[in-house]
Amino acid sequence: MSRLIEVSVPDIGDYSDVPVIELLVQPGDSVAAEDAIVTLESDKATMDVPTTHAGVVRELLIKVGDRVSQGTVLMRIEAGAEGARQAADRASVRPGTQQHGAQHGRGGQRDQQRYADRRRER
Repeated sequence: MSRLIEVSVPDIGDYSDVPVIELLVQPGDSVAAEDAIVTLESDKATMDVPTTHAGVVRELLIKVGDRVSQGTVLMRIEAGAEGARQAADRASVRPGTQQHGAQHGRGGQRDQQRYADRRRER
């Protein structure tokens, strides 16, 4: 049986009303626990918020430009048998395709390119 889990902003220190600058997932995407799902940027730091569970993103509750604080619900993820199966199916490496988790996970090519682009902008 599948269940929807709300993913919220974790403890981000003394920051509040931090703008969302990038969404790293969309509804229908499979995510593994600890995958980066959204990027926040305060006046002092840029931080990726990880998901707490593996599954399939079913609903985004925020958009780029929204301001969030600790506890703000970001999205709902379908966890459980179906969500976990879809996440596992998409995470398996197939010849000639990129592993889905690397696209959104920490240290993936997409993240590395994004950080390189930001360094060049500064």
